[in-house]
Amino acid sequence: MLSIRRLSYHISEVCPSALFSLVACSTCNTGRVSTCQFQAYLGHRSVCQFTGFPLTNINMRAVVLEFQDGFTHPIQSFSSTAGMILVQARDPAKLCMEIQNAVDENRFDDTWKLYEQHMQMEGFPRKFIVNKLLASSAESLDLEWLEKAYGLVERAFKEGKQNLFEKVTLIYLSFGLAKCGLPVPASTVLRKLVEMEQFPPVTAWSAILAHMSQTAPGAYLAAELILEIGYLFQDGRVDPRKKSNGPLISMKPNTIAFNIALAGCLLFGTTKKAEQLLEMMPRMGVRADANLLIIMAHIYERNGRRDELKKLERHIHEAQNLSDIQFRQFYNCLLKCHLKFGDLDSASHMVLEMFRKAKEARNSLTTATFLLEAVGNRKKCPPGQVSGQNLSHKISDSLENPGSIGSPSISFEDFSRDRNFIKLEAEAKAILHMLLDKLQMQVELITTERGILQPTERIHVKLVKAFLEAGKTKDLAEFLIKAEKEDSPVSADNSILAHVINSCISLGWLDQAYDLLDEMHLAGVRTGSSVYASLLKAYCKENRAGEVTSLLRDVRKAGIQLDSSCYEALIQSRVLQKDTQGALHLFKEMKEAKIPKACHQGFEMLVKGCQEGGEAGLMAKLLHEIKEGQKVDCGVHDWNNVIHFFCKKRLMGDAEKALKKMMSLGHAPNPQTFHSMVTGYAAVGGKYLEVTELWGEMKVLASSAAMKFDQELLDSVLYTFVRGGFFSRANEVVEMMEKGNMFIDKYKYRTLFLKYHKTLYKNKAPKFQTEAQLKKREEALTFKKWVGLF
Repeated sequence: MLSIRRLSYHISEVCPSALFSLVACSTCNTGRVSTCQFQAYLGHRSVCQFTGFPLTNINMRAVVLEFQDGFTHPIQSFSSTAGMILVQARDPAKLCMEIQNAVDENRFDDTWKLYEQHMQMEGFPRKFIVNKLLASSAESLDLEWLEKAYGLVERAFKEGKQNLFEKVTLIYLSFGLAKCGLPVPASTVLRKLVEMEQFPPVTAWSAILAHMSQTAPGAYLAAELILEIGYLFQDGRVDPRKKSNGPLISMKPNTIAFNIALAGCLLFGTTKKAEQLLEMMPRMGVRADANLLIIMAHIYERNGRRDELKKLERHIHEAQNLSDIQFRQFYNCLLKCHLKFGDLDSASHMVLEMFRKAKEARNSLTTATFLLEAVGNRKKCPPGQVSGQNLSHKISDSLENPGSIGSPSISFEDFSRDRNFIKLEAEAKAILHMLLDKLQMQVELITTERGILQPTERIHVKLVKAFLEAGKTKDLAEFLIKAEKEDSPVSADNSILAHVINSCISLGWLDQAYDLLDEMHLAGVRTGSSVYASLLKAYCKENRAGEVTSLLRDVRKAGIQLDSSCYEALIQSRVLQKDTQGALHLFKEMKEAKIPKACHQGFEMLVKGCQEGGEAGLMAKLLHEIKEGQKVDCGVHDWNNVIHFFCKKRLMGDAEKALKKMMSLGHAPNPQTFHSMVTGYAAVGGKYLEVTELWGEMKVLASSAAMKFDQELLDSVLYTFVRGGFFSRANEVVEMMEKGNMFIDKYKYRTLFLKYHKTLYKNKAPKFQTEAQLKKREEALTFKKWVGLF
């Protein structure tokens, strides 16, 4: 059988006139041809160009392009108006030249058409052409060409042609993919480089990591890449003294790479993955800088690691050149953690201490001068942020347009010339600075004024809610009274106490409001008349005569004058109780006092104004927090820490007992609880049946809405099931994740399958199988197809 290449050669040897006669013959019949096939390559030029003869307006029949053994096929006719006849032999060398010219002229449409033609004729072009094509596509930063370039790389690796690629070209392509918001192919190219042992330097791949970390899937993949690459360097596995290890050592993740991945995890909520990265750092010998200390604080707070956060406080005070923003972030994390654990004493003490220091600073000229000098020093950028601030004008719009970070485009020529990837390193630092700015925007409990930490209204709201939910009215009153002394309000009706009591009234917590008034009275704190009036009207509305009488007595002892709306409410209450004499007495009292109508703003108007957002004051925020915020089960965090400790020490028996005790005490486990258990079982190894049982408990809790699955928990469960070959359960998890639109790293699971189950079900199915065996085989093949191994 003649090959295409040989056929092209023979056609090129035929004289133009003979070929024209062959094509133009409309009456010839094809003869019987024995075991041969004839194929012509259809180029983009017409036959008239090939033969040199004009063929327009000639009705002719097409040459039969394929013959089958033993059959004679009639020649199919067509008109020249249907299009030009495209039968031509192409020279591969000439085609390569045309590809190169098209690349140089940025004619990408023509470039990829010519590339496809070359693939049909000869397969992949020469190495130089392939790399030039990839580099130009990456330099264009055009999604269409980038996707085609990645497709070329993917096909080459599939066909074992990875030697076609230069290391620097693949790094540049990965950078372009990441910059254009394609984190999955960008990470795949990086992983392929590592597989080929063409190790990219950390100064290069940290910039790729930075661009990836600006999307949720990319941030997750960035953490996975750090874990995969970092595993190679754990516990001194690579000897830095060997020269042969130089390229590998250059790839080792540094502090900047860790900071980028961790910041991405925080911004997109994958904090358990972030904690895995923190646990890896000391095993790699990576040192923490000022930025990393603050990132660690955020991670510990999110995961409820209060003990670790307290240990970190010493390092925060010892660290040099920490900015006000960084101090504020750390203490915001510590304050939030106290609230998570229900430690209201520590939280309120922190707030009062801030008030005290702020008051001292305001009253002391010496302290104020000292603080101004300190502020001047602290405003200096910490190490590692200089380049980020120098590029601040480039990242001003980065919160909305992540792709704008860094330089618009680094040409491949400049990229190749920069052997140490200095420009990419600067771009990575700029993006890290932007990610840290986003983290700083999440600080809501503490602010700074002239270098002094001060609590915001938000912390008052959260503290009040926590005190009220815990039933600690007396403690709340003590805190509010102390806060009032440190931070004097403008008026009694606009104080923190007044807002809290009014909020309690609005929520129907009348007894708590009355208790707070009593505590204030005992402490000698004077309260405005509006608070008493609001509570009195609320009791009247609820028709609680005993409390109305008691409160009215307190009002008169305090010498507070009620307004006309209060008297109207009291009179109406007496009438409903059929106490005519009492109603008349109140009416005479109001007349004698000559109380004008509407002398005070009604409570209803105050609440309505808050709800309409006229002024987003403390009361409005408190009402929203209590109504919308979920009640925190502080015990869950304590038990989670106990279970996490046992799982880290691989004491799974103790962890199981702790989980049972936790549930028996009425604390519902959350995703973090089960994540610790699953990763603990995975670390021990071989505990797949235990994870299966745990999976059943998770589904029961999820079905009753007591717990909601998150990506990190399901990913850890999926990893364990695939590692153990439980493909029925694995497919179940995959279906659940896809239904919830959760990102899944297919590359990781394809690699995992090939590592542990490469030979599974490769042969034909046996003739005799039980129903269970057949189902098990089908589930495994379904998973294999899902990861793309078919």
